[in-house]
Amino acid sequence: MRFLVLIKIEENSGNVPDERLLTEMGKLIAEMKKAGVLVETDGLRPTSEGARIRLDKGKTKLMDGPFSESKEVVGGFFMLETASQEEALEWMRRFLVTHGTEWTVECEVRQLGGYS
Repeated sequence: MRFLVLIKIEENSGNVPDERLLTEMGKLIAEMKKAGVLVETDGLRPTSEGARIRLDKGKTKLMDGPFSESKEVVGGFFMLETASQEEALEWMRRFLVTHGTEWTVECEVRQLGGYS
């Protein structure tokens, strides 16, 4: 089963990954690779460097970032291949624990498929 995990953060919280967090995430990512569950992962650039395009009643509208109405944004992603949703959730629980108590982070875990 494949899962897309959207990592949601408060973009302007002032939190920047420190050496401890980067080391702990690196260890977990290496373990996920070794276990064969990690397909891909990466962080995203700030919303100030992005854009949105929206379709509304047949008309498209382009909006350049930053997106002031968004407090919480997608800051990165994981693509996992696991035997079950429970296994994917356990890996993401461990990912969240690496952040300690300084961060507010949420992972949205969603299974791929159903439309092909």
